[in-house]
Amino acid sequence: MNEVRDYCLPRELVECARRVIEANRAAGKRIAVAESCTGGLVSAALTEISGSSDVFEAGFTTYSNEAKRDLLQVSEDVLDTFGAVSVAVAWAMAQGTLARTQADTAVAITGVAGPGGGSDKKPVGTVVFARARRGADPDEIVADTQEFGNLGRGGVRLQAALCALELLMPVSAGSASAPDSEPAP
Repeated sequence: MNEVRDYCLPRELVECARRVIEANRAAGKRIAVAESCTGGLVSAALTEISGSSDVFEAGFTTYSNEAKRDLLQVSEDVLDTFGAVSVAVAWAMAQGTLARTQADTAVAITGVAGPGGGSDKKPVGTVVFARARRGADPDEIVADTQEFGNLGRGGVRLQAALCALELLMPVSAGSASAPDSEPAP
């Protein structure tokens, strides 16, 4: 007898995505993501939830710098000056996602999943997140860098996806930004 498998992703990731979909549905909000190091994992988790299309609008997997530039309009100057794994690029990715969708909230993820690609300044496990909201105060910039360490490629990607999902939760009135937010360069 063949067992029916409901999800192809880790249950922890699917349950977090379910909370995001339900909370945004209740708030009447639409969401979108721009992913680099997670390679579409956040989008995959969101679409594991039946009926997610009434909340999840779009997912951009912009793995290369050219894709970030061409699809999300991240400027070459920003990429050259700060590097792909930076607050400036994550913020530009989130803004580019909002500009290309009708979503209320966009979250961007860029980082070094490993096992190669790290450096002294940006070791394996370094992941940068940014959240942009339509109609938000222009001074509201929510961005954060996490150092997950070398958890292996799958471990870094899973932790990054979980963090991105948390950023997709609706923002309540009066709490515009996360405590770890920092200004974009």
